[in-house]
Amino acid sequence: MVAKMSSGNSIYGALSYNQNKVDDAHAKVIFAANMKDPEDGIYTMTVCLQSFESRLMANQKTEKPVLHVSLNPDPKDRISDEQLSEIAQEYMQKMGYGEQPYVVFKHEDIERRHIHIVSLRVDSEGKKINDKFEHRRSMDICRELEQKYGLIPADKKQRQGGLPLKKVDYEKGDLKHQIANVIRPIAQSWHFQSLKEYRALLTLYNTGVDEVRGEIKGQEYKGLVYSALNGKGEKVGNPFKSSLFGKSVGIEALEKSIEKSTEVIKNKRLKERSKQVIAAVMHSTDNRADFEKALEKQGISVLFRTNDEGRIYGATFIDHEQKCVFNGSRLGKEFSANVFNGLFNSSHKAEQSFEQIENNTFHEKENGTGIGGLFDILPEAGSDATDNMEEQSFIRRLKKKKRRTIRRM
Repeated sequence: MVAKMSSGNSIYGALSYNQNKVDDAHAKVIFAANMKDPEDGIYTMTVCLQSFESRLMANQKTEKPVLHVSLNPDPKDRISDEQLSEIAQEYMQKMGYGEQPYVVFKHEDIERRHIHIVSLRVDSEGKKINDKFEHRRSMDICRELEQKYGLIPADKKQRQGGLPLKKVDYEKGDLKHQIANVIRPIAQSWHFQSLKEYRALLTLYNTGVDEVRGEIKGQEYKGLVYSALNGKGEKVGNPFKSSLFGKSVGIEALEKSIEKSTEVIKNKRLKERSKQVIAAVMHSTDNRADFEKALEKQGISVLFRTNDEGRIYGATFIDHEQKCVFNGSRLGKEFSANVFNGLFNSSHKAEQSFEQIENNTFHEKENGTGIGGLFDILPEAGSDATDNMEEQSFIRRLKKKKRRTIRRM
């Protein structure tokens, strides 16, 4: 069993993600602890928000007070709803969240059944619950639960890396959930320094993203839309606004992630491993096909962008081991598009050096095949700019109650 834990600042977003699956008949609530009892027995968004409200109001300093956990047994495991409920309770108790309000959703996706738990990281006094060594403790608890309930053990790679990402398959349907299962973990754990690099990474999983701009009621609007891609990289089906997947994959969150990734890549010198591997493969291969295969064996994918004449005008490297994406020129001039044109097109590669290739007088500027190619549309009804009224109302209510509490003090 694999556990994935995340923190957030929007309880509404975590709940609405699960509620959308309930509405689509892909999920249901199987257990709730320390929550407000609904009159009709149905845990609606309103009931759940009310259950978490007092602790969110008491929150003192925690920037991301929302806890969202998914517990993922092996697809071959056969577990009843009652057993899943027991597993959720034991997991939360052992992790130190047993006294917290939380709700458990059972998801019945296309290929696997798993559970999601939504709770808070702050207690009734607004203090953050201890999360030291959380990842290690979570792995140990999963091993205990596997033994107790006779579940198929997850291997070491699965535990450390989480669930492997799967390409979106248009023929299987349920595109929104397939895309969500790609973009959420990528936005959370990968490092990229531009939207163009983010887009290149997504294409590996048959997912596209475009930036949209427009104006509504005199105010400028920008956002992202996601699409499924076929094997040729062409868009298929209808696009989805980022707001349908939560704020973590929206334009503002990704801009912050890009800023943070730039610092992490610099401070941890993450470029060095990729540069060394790529340089070694460039010296040991004679053509593009062998170059790509050799890189794959080292855990690096490469995406070349070519024009109608077959000339390479862009290269992006995706280091799966470090979860980093690098535009070729960002790694250095020796990894730019012109270098690879000379490398793959020369019949005298052994006599050429990187310096000679770099001095090629032909210069071709990368153009708008990435996020830079914008198209302007007005946000539809229901977008972030015109909807989310319930979430905004909930936030305003919390702020108002907090101000009243401060005045009383």
